[in-house]
Amino acid sequence: MKQMLHKARGVVVLRVSGAYPERLLNALASQGILFWGTEPVDPTTVRLTLHKGDQKKVQALGERLLFEVTVERREGLPYTLAALRRRYALLAGLCFSLLAVFLFSQFILTVEVEGNETVPTAVILAELRRQGVRPGVFGPSLEEGDIAQRALIHLEDLSWMAINLSGTRAQVLVREKIPKPEMEVSAPADVVAKTTGLLLRVETWQGRPLFQAGETVVEGDVILSGWVPVEVPEYSQITDKGGRAVRAEGRIEARTWRTLTASIPLEMEIKSLTGREKRFYALDLLGKRMNFYGSTGISFDEYDKITQIHPLTLPGGRCLPFGLTVETVREYERLSAPIDPKGTARMLETQLRRRLDLLIGEGEVETCEVSAVEEQGLLTVRLLAQCREEIGKTVEWPP
Repeated sequence: MKQMLHKARGVVVLRVSGAYPERLLNALASQGILFWGTEPVDPTTVRLTLHKGDQKKVQALGERLLFEVTVERREGLPYTLAALRRRYALLAGLCFSLLAVFLFSQFILTVEVEGNETVPTAVILAELRRQGVRPGVFGPSLEEGDIAQRALIHLEDLSWMAINLSGTRAQVLVREKIPKPEMEVSAPADVVAKTTGLLLRVETWQGRPLFQAGETVVEGDVILSGWVPVEVPEYSQITDKGGRAVRAEGRIEARTWRTLTASIPLEMEIKSLTGREKRFYALDLLGKRMNFYGSTGISFDEYDKITQIHPLTLPGGRCLPFGLTVETVREYERLSAPIDPKGTARMLETQLRRRLDLLIGEGEVETCEVSAVEEQGLLTVRLLAQCREEIGKTVEWPP
């Protein structure tokens, strides 16, 4: 730190020659002139360093004491600025650089979000951009508190937000709302059949069964009713005591038959690249896009566009709002090509089996038959399966 202060004031290295150089050093000390770095060169010569402002005093004192004082070198900020006085272009460049650093340090280059777990960062950044917080905006013009309050109105899953500006970085701290606990409401409900089948097992946990094992039900039939009548004793003169509404629950297993089909044309339309392509370049600067291709249009009738963004990244991995965008346009033409019937049939069968697994859930497939037919320009794959599955579905009563 002391060395930097000396360089800021400017230092001079002097060479003092004469009989008994220590006489001059003692005189400097007695007059309170600060010097350091004393180095003997020979018995009659010594080298010392002092501040720029004390140079004339030392030279005048040396003449009175019959010493030869010469300047070896000058260092420090005053001499550097003096050397630039006649180099107008270099001085202007230095001033412009300092001004550019000062101005650009006032712009936001990165926006970072911290504290979110379930709310996506992209959603928060999109809302902040809508409120004016984005790379390239002038930092002092932002009102952090007002922006955070307005953003919270549109981000309902957040309970708190704070925006801290630190140089070119905007740090956004958020806290998410604690979800309200869901209250279980036991509304009256029936258990109905979600598909047609032959009942194998009817296990009633609550409610009144309307079907028994061995009977057939169709989709929508009420298997377990949520209305349970009150039993009337045989000796009672009251014929109907009403009943009570409950939420019917139970397990309904049935044998079902599923028929699934999938079709695909025997000839498919494919894209074939012609080999012709064009590239367009653009520069992204602080959220603004500068196109290098002007108003040049795309002369291809049908094409695919591939966009590659190459952002400028700092060594720490932080992306700056500067980058190069390359758009590649490739022309293609549409051609018709026949499909492979066997391979396509296997693919459709695999998809139908996956769909069947989703339909029956934890059930099991007892038998399965698959057939493939080519007709009317289509390849049709049909899957017929006999399954054992849970077909009960809870349907609440209307309010």
